[in-house]
Amino acid sequence: MHYTELDTPALCVDLDILDRNIEQLQAACDALEIDLRVHTKTHKTPAVARRQIDAGAVGIVAQKLGEAEAMAEGGIEDILIPYNIVGAPKMRRLTELVKSGRTTLTVAADSAATVEGISAAAAAAGCTVRVIVEMDTGGGRVGVQSPEATLELARLIDSLPGTEFLGVMTYPSREGARPFLDEVRRLVDGAGLPLHMISGGGTGSEEVSKAIGCTETRIGSYAWEGMTRVGRREDLDPSRCPLRLVTTVVSTSVPGQAIVDAGMKAFTSYPPIPHGYCLEHPEVHLKGMSVEHGHVDTTPSGHRFTVGQILSWIPLHGGMTTNLHDRLFVLKDGQVVDEWPVAGRGRAQ
Repeated sequence: MHYTELDTPALCVDLDILDRNIEQLQAACDALEIDLRVHTKTHKTPAVARRQIDAGAVGIVAQKLGEAEAMAEGGIEDILIPYNIVGAPKMRRLTELVKSGRTTLTVAADSAATVEGISAAAAAAGCTVRVIVEMDTGGGRVGVQSPEATLELARLIDSLPGTEFLGVMTYPSREGARPFLDEVRRLVDGAGLPLHMISGGGTGSEEVSKAIGCTETRIGSYAWEGMTRVGRREDLDPSRCPLRLVTTVVSTSVPGQAIVDAGMKAFTSYPPIPHGYCLEHPEVHLKGMSVEHGHVDTTPSGHRFTVGQILSWIPLHGGMTTNLHDRLFVLKDGQVVDEWPVAGRGRAQ
């Protein structure tokens, strides 16, 4: 089946472009001699994660416990959750996932309260949870605030039952973090604790992660690329963007406008406009959206748009768009060759 025969809106991925993106970043990390841990919150799809691991990634990142469960169910064997896990329901699920043996799981924490909650749950369940300390080296979102606080939390993890200290992480990797990390290495080494993992992160940060002494770099949005990575519509290179939302024109009643059958619930309402890049007619753009309607400005085009015409779009924010769809249609030379479930979509808990 050709993609133009799909029932729309349909989220598709071009397999050749996806594989090229995967191979190029893996080659760059291999050349730098830094491990690549791929962030799956962009694609939320175990089949994509397996392709990334087969290409050489050491494991994946799942931003939420629900995503980690979905990835473990999909056969992914090494998962980092760089997110504070808090609350009794999550503790039950965390320990069940660790005890299942389906994956090697590591979690992050930035407070004694989080670590003590994990310790109590793991000890009661008779398992051990691998924990790394998240540090704030300038991101200003989460993370312990100093090298000394990093050591203090590392010591707590090491001393409590049910937790094992594995290392540290930061986001984003930035050159200014070097003194912080150097001091952490000095303090942790002096305390006789291991640093099996020093995890940096951010798409495009592999060279910085290596330069500041990270053992791995966490990168995700490179798989989809897209307009949020490029910044400007006119700078977009479609040959690096495998994701596309295929839509159908359902109205041309208003002069200078076509309406497609995908709005905020298919693209997301992520600002700013334009909301996507049209592959068939790059001169037009999505000027706005209703909940179920995409408003296409056709005035820059000499083409006569008709009801029933297929238009496919590179979404503004591929990760947010993917989270609205249950499946990806896999394309090769325009033909649908597979369907992949987006198993992590909606797994916000």
